[in-house]
Amino acid sequence: MKKFVAAGLLAMAASSLAFGADDWPSKNINLTVPYGAGGTTDLTARALANAMGKDLGVTINVINTPGAGGSAGSLNVQNAPVDGYTMLANGMLAFATMPVNGYTEKTFREWDVWIATYAPNCIIVPKDSPYNTIQDLINDIKKRPGQVTAGTAGIGSGGFFGAETVKAIAGANYKHIPYAGGGPALTGLLAGEVDFVPQLLAEYKDLIIAGKVKALAVLAAEDITLAPGVVVPSIMKSYPNEAKKFVPMGEVTAILLPKGLSEDKLKKIDKAFDVATKDKAFLDFCAARSFEVIPKGRAESQQFLEGFAGKAVYILYDGGAVSIDPAKFNFKRP
Repeated sequence: MKKFVAAGLLAMAASSLAFGADDWPSKNINLTVPYGAGGTTDLTARALANAMGKDLGVTINVINTPGAGGSAGSLNVQNAPVDGYTMLANGMLAFATMPVNGYTEKTFREWDVWIATYAPNCIIVPKDSPYNTIQDLINDIKKRPGQVTAGTAGIGSGGFFGAETVKAIAGANYKHIPYAGGGPALTGLLAGEVDFVPQLLAEYKDLIIAGKVKALAVLAAEDITLAPGVVVPSIMKSYPNEAKKFVPMGEVTAILLPKGLSEDKLKKIDKAFDVATKDKAFLDFCAARSFEVIPKGRAESQQFLEGFAGKAVYILYDGGAVSIDPAKFNFKRP
């Protein structure tokens, strides 16, 4: 009788475990955004979470955890149990460069990644600026190294990478003016505090269309049309040889999870992500902000990030923003 009862309990336990695996997700999922609410990453994460949650049959709660340039929230997820209930939504510029910033020894290769969108950097100046083309700006940087001012959301921000790309193309330095965020940097530009701002196009699309600022170039491979008659030229038109190592440059937003989740659960996330990136509300959200939807599955995301991360880490390293050699983590120089 004791053997019969023990066998029955073992069978029930095995059945319960099997049911638990098959039943995932059986509760709501937390999606950490390592920045404050309202930014590009946060808004993209919320649009994805809504559509993915519907497909998975649960609510995906977006949890904002700002701090340390996005590393605090990212490390929280990295150190959480890998059970599928704690995920990360992040911009790949900050995430991919965490190792060379000294925040972690782990690279993107130790995460499962689903890339969703791309938002290019755009170089803007005040409407009354003497710069009318990207050549005007870069020529002045060459003529007055260290004197032309650029406002960004700080070292490691999306705008900082845009400024560093301009520096690399010019072969001369600018004067960096860090602000508390992309919004304050834009306010500084409008107040005449800085000569140019290289943040993401989505952050000032409406101002460009209204003619309140001048857009000199977008750091994308092709021109971008914002409205009838409002076209922002690609920097590749003016500097095809100098820019080809860095362009496209901008923020890539993705859903991430430390490796270790079972394949059956990962396939459910694969499906939910695919559904979300085809969802009409998500596509309308991206179109309104001039985000390019570039949905990539796990394998494709890893391949993409090898090149993307290489550009990002070497921009920081070559520009003197970090001292840790990217070669330590097997990043390839572009």
